[in-house]
Amino acid sequence: MLSMLSIRDVVLIDRLEVNLAPGLSVLTGETGAGKSILLDALGLVLGSRSDARLLRQGCDGAAVAACFRISHNHPARAILRESDVASGDDDIVVRRIIGRDGRSKAYVNDQPVGVTLLRRLGQALVEVHGQFESQRLLEPAHHRALLDAFGGHAAEVEACIATSRDWRQARERLARVQAEMEVAARDEAYLRDALAELEKLAPQPGEEADLAARRALLQNAEKLITAVTDAAQELSGGRGAADILRGVLRALERIAPKAEGRLEGALAALEHALSEVSEAEAVLERTLSDADLDPRRLEEVEERLFALRKLARKHNVPADALPRVEGELAERLAAITDGADTVQRLGAEAAAAEKVFRSAALRLSQARQACAARLDAAVAAELEPLRMGKATFRTRLTPLSEDEWGEHGCEAVEFEVATNPGSAPGPLARIASGGELARFMLALKVVLAQADPVSTLVFDEVDAGIGGAVADAVGERLARLADEVQVLVVTHSPQVAARGHHHWRISKRVVDAAARTHIEVLDEAGRTEELARMLAGARVTEEARRAARSLLAGSSAC
Repeated sequence: MLSMLSIRDVVLIDRLEVNLAPGLSVLTGETGAGKSILLDALGLVLGSRSDARLLRQGCDGAAVAACFRISHNHPARAILRESDVASGDDDIVVRRIIGRDGRSKAYVNDQPVGVTLLRRLGQALVEVHGQFESQRLLEPAHHRALLDAFGGHAAEVEACIATSRDWRQARERLARVQAEMEVAARDEAYLRDALAELEKLAPQPGEEADLAARRALLQNAEKLITAVTDAAQELSGGRGAADILRGVLRALERIAPKAEGRLEGALAALEHALSEVSEAEAVLERTLSDADLDPRRLEEVEERLFALRKLARKHNVPADALPRVEGELAERLAAITDGADTVQRLGAEAAAAEKVFRSAALRLSQARQACAARLDAAVAAELEPLRMGKATFRTRLTPLSEDEWGEHGCEAVEFEVATNPGSAPGPLARIASGGELARFMLALKVVLAQADPVSTLVFDEVDAGIGGAVADAVGERLARLADEVQVLVVTHSPQVAARGHHHWRISKRVVDAAARTHIEVLDEAGRTEELARMLAGARVTEEARRAARSLLAGSSAC
């Protein structure tokens, strides 16, 4: 509910702060006192268009703030969460500031927001009838949810949402596999040729790098073999290092017995050197006999390497990814083979999901049909006392085409009205603006009070053009509606004003040679005097006061 409205420098208002309470609050005052200014100011925080003409004369800016006290699961909090605006569990504070040029800035909980978000938030928090161009109940987009809430169709709606989701997912799976099969079938010849080519080459992970290294080695094989051959000749050829070492050993070994051990170290070193030379000879021999150094293998390695790279370019992947490509092609070919069975299975699943959805949607449609009749009758019962008994209200359910079926069921819902006998029902917006539309909306809101999440309703001169018993009926319905939601009503009718739980009088005063709008919370005596003024006009008589006290007593008794 709206708990506080603060206004600064808007038209005739310099400073004004109003604390609001639950129930029915009535605003009265003479024409031109500034009641519409309050609604204009409220409209600013609800997202209506800003205008420099709203600034009080001589001021550089205007500001309006409103505080809303709502439940933790109120739809407004979901709107804020979607927009990454902190909502928490505390009150929601909305501010709108207008500059001299008419441009405005908006804030929710001190976080800057756009006017579009402000308008969405405002539609979830407050509904205004009779003053603003846009009224939520006039928009068919909201009618289906209101009908379902009125009928208590939560279980049927949830079942429809869940089964619709399952059916949609089943159809998407089927369509995806069918599309894949169509593409695969068109490319089957290519797939088979490409797979055969890959299977023939049989690429291995890391093979390209290995072949490139072997190719680099083989490109220098002749030089390497020549160098190794020359080295081997130096080691083991005639008068090579090995022969020289053996000759030196033989010479020293002959004289060693006579050297009394002095040559033992030298002999050991020479034997070790000869062993290392022999090991080097063996390594060089193995190198010369290594098949990988055969220059004739260079062509074979290059042919394999170039074939890998060519195939990689053909598939536009690195050479190391060719084994993966081979597996994917094999899977796609297998899908063609197994696709018919898969399509048949998924088709059966989609058909079963559709059957379940149709059953859930039918239950929801039947519930809506029965509920529509009850809603029509309930609204008709409210119209008669409001002097709109000749008007006809109808909830129209229009079947949707199958491609429009979804989580909301299989029909569109729209509230329609015919205000004149014999005329065909049409959209609610056809009703003439002003009091007639406001009274019709009052009847509808009374019936839908518990179904609609909007917790604050504002009626601007809902009693226009009526009086007596009709005005009393309007007041009685406003009071009844206020048992469910917070209601604010601007009224010129004493019968309506007498029903209020809270009464504010709006007046215009001249302060420092300038007109100012003033708001006053009335006590019992003040209410009596205000109702007497509304009954009698400029000159309040004692008879008018007695009539006012009678109205208040009668309203209290009710």
